[in-house]
Amino acid sequence: MIPKASQRGGGKDLATHLLNAFDNELVEVAEVTGAIAPDLHGAFAEWEAIATGLTKCRNYLYSLSVNPDLGQGQLSRAQYMDYVDRVEKALGLSGQPRAIVYHIKNGREHCHVVWSRIDYQNEKAVHIAFDREKLMMVTRQFAREHGLELPDGYGPGRFDERRQKTSLYERAQERATGLSKEERQLQVTQAWRQSDSPKAFVRALEDLGYVLATGNRPYVLVDIYGGMNALPKLIDDRSVRTKDIRAFLEKEFPPESLPTVDEAKALVAQHRKAREQFARARDDGAQVEKLARAQAARRAPVEAARAEMVARQERERAAQLREHLAARQALRAGYLTESVRVREQREEVRPTGLAAFLGRVTGVSAIIRRVQRYKDAKRYLVFRESKHGLAAGQRVEAALLQRRHELQALDVNRQLKALSAVETREHKALEESIVREQRLKERAGHEHMPALALELKPRGRSASVRRAKDRYRDRTGRDHARDEERAMRARMAEEEKRLEPDEPDIDLENAHRRALERHEPWSKKVDLPGDFARAAGSDDGGGDGGDDGTEEPVRISRAERKSERQRSRRRGRDDFERER
Repeated sequence: MIPKASQRGGGKDLATHLLNAFDNELVEVAEVTGAIAPDLHGAFAEWEAIATGLTKCRNYLYSLSVNPDLGQGQLSRAQYMDYVDRVEKALGLSGQPRAIVYHIKNGREHCHVVWSRIDYQNEKAVHIAFDREKLMMVTRQFAREHGLELPDGYGPGRFDERRQKTSLYERAQERATGLSKEERQLQVTQAWRQSDSPKAFVRALEDLGYVLATGNRPYVLVDIYGGMNALPKLIDDRSVRTKDIRAFLEKEFPPESLPTVDEAKALVAQHRKAREQFARARDDGAQVEKLARAQAARRAPVEAARAEMVARQERERAAQLREHLAARQALRAGYLTESVRVREQREEVRPTGLAAFLGRVTGVSAIIRRVQRYKDAKRYLVFRESKHGLAAGQRVEAALLQRRHELQALDVNRQLKALSAVETREHKALEESIVREQRLKERAGHEHMPALALELKPRGRSASVRRAKDRYRDRTGRDHARDEERAMRARMAEEEKRLEPDEPDIDLENAHRRALERHEPWSKKVDLPGDFARAAGSDDGGGDGGDDGTEEPVRISRAERKSERQRSRRRGRDDFERER
């Protein structure tokens, strides 16, 4: 059994972490005491409000996690409570508000206990000194009484070097990269020993998934997942000192020529982005859908409670409106009934005949009427005061009901907001799980992280990612000049096209024909019947249709006709050009 405890604040984040159902197979809130709200978010918010109002304590919570040894079996709930009560008594937290949550993660059940350190009666925080030593004593006593063996670190050698070598940051790096600190040290040390030059060593680091950068220390390694380590700490060779590494690298890679840690992280993030996007695209969404169904099932009761609350509040408001209206109507009806009764009573005792005449003569009737009007006015004032008092009371009741409804709505909305925070945390955990699985797949068959295709130039050249589209590009500059020439020609063509006037299209054939018809190149009138008749008479020496043979027939050769046609065409074209 291994207890881990700390004083902390941030109750909202702690409640979200404890209710994360994606990383845990089971989440059971077993106990919440010392708070009005029954849930963790509400209880921690109350404790934070008390700490803020009564004290200046920032770490108002004391969080304890109890992890039993699976090799010795699971602890029962009674054993858990026994251990919690012992810790509570040893730390002076008896009677303080607390919450107990049970988790099952990867088949391992463990317990989380959170106390409020604020003593509201004395208006101060409970001082907890030497809590680790007290936890150690309680754990040893509990293990002896229940026959459990103490885990490594609870004996005399609990501060051994092996447990002190791995920090929380290094364990987080191990989860992100899938490589332990020892494995990373072994790889970097081999690269150091096998490299005969700084360039070879830097290239070997890139093959292992590291970028050489500079930060608070001259030489820092940033891996492809954004983790950072000092280079000398990853070279597991006691004969190699930090000054030896600096002397080896500063000739070709001085610190001022290397990218900073932030620049290196941005560089590897750009290189890693395509891989992770490809992994998300290949994901079929089954895990996301499964998580969405689980979240919808968990949210359904709260949504149903919210809908039922809204309907109940509507019914309560409607019932209150009816009750108030009935009260006002009853008050008015009572006033009207009393007025009718008084009027009827006055009618019964009103004098008639001689008594009425004597009353008018003596002025007694006038006095009686004045007294009656005074009583009516007094009765009306009493009714008006009653009406105003009733209205004021009804307004108070309506405000109280509205306030109660607002508090109920705030409570439900707080639960929904807490669920939204838990769902966001679960989605983030799912994304991290998918990325981690993809990274493990990428490492399949390899003992190192994916290589980085970088060009780390010495002497002031910063690292840059080699783009796939530029990998086979001509680096001599001819492609750039050719591209500029093509762009210039395209701009010139667009400029010429823009400057050309917009003219209608001309049919050259029709224009030529109209020009020929207009100038009439054959001005002599041709008599076809006479020509045929003369031609017929010249063949046989006479005839009815021929001439008398005195005139010589006109003969037009084919060549003359052809040359005439050519001249006419030329004249037509010249006229067309002039017209144009």
